[in-house]
Amino acid sequence: METVKGPDSKEERIEHMVLRYQLPLLRLCYAYLHDEELAKDAVQETMIKAYRNLDSFGEKASEKTWLSRIAINTCKDMRRAGWFRHVDRTITLDMIPEPMSSAEPEDETLTLEIMKLPTKLKEVALLCWFQGMTYSEAAETLGISLQAVGSRLNRARQKLRFVMEGSEGHDPA
Repeated sequence: METVKGPDSKEERIEHMVLRYQLPLLRLCYAYLHDEELAKDAVQETMIKAYRNLDSFGEKASEKTWLSRIAINTCKDMRRAGWFRHVDRTITLDMIPEPMSSAEPEDETLTLEIMKLPTKLKEVALLCWFQGMTYSEAAETLGISLQAVGSRLNRARQKLRFVMEGSEGHDPA
């Protein structure tokens, strides 16, 4: 009896993951690192780590959440490196790779404010709002509960609402 299975080799599985998740991971890494070249390096390092650990991937998690967790940890490691702190990483919206559509001024302001959120709030916002992950996938990726994801997203919304409503009230006439 022959069983149906996915890609036969480790190389084929990684190739499949690269083709499917490279762009979403690049966007995620760029949001963390604010530098396109570093983000590309982080994605490459993520895929190398995934390849090395593919045998231990028990598919308890989805490929998407597993790779996202590796990418987030890789970005955090890169940010902790001593040289990283001495480089100016000012982000502008025109530097974000492959925007989905042209942004309205309100969207640009909102995106910039999301990038200013505290790390814990920014992480769930990026995963849920930018990467399109479900609460469950985000919780699995970050190693937190579903309740924590919901709570962090609510706090992020409150902070963003306060900032956005405040900026509207101060428009020069």
